[in-house]
Amino acid sequence: MIPLRETETGVVFRIRVVPRASRREPVGIRDDTLKLRITAPPVEGKANRECVRMLAELLGVKKTQVAIISGHTSRTKTVAVEGVKAKEIAALIAVL
Repeated sequence: MIPLRETETGVVFRIRVVPRASRREPVGIRDDTLKLRITAPPVEGKANRECVRMLAELLGVKKTQVAIISGHTSRTKTVAVEGVKAKEIAALIAVL
């Protein structure tokens, strides 16, 4: 299980992104991060936008509720999801 930090507005956790993958899919838990494969290249924010879109789909929230708060140019990113509780995110991630 990845460490989830609950805040006043939602939950913060880390993801690890593999850009330019052949398929867009969640890989699972690796080194205390949720690992995601995305097809977008890491150019001009395309990979970041696809990460946000994918996380919103996986977690069943709107894209506006998902934000990358650090690691914009790194493969390891910290994301915040507003309007959810840590146990909800943990349950959704456990299914992946």
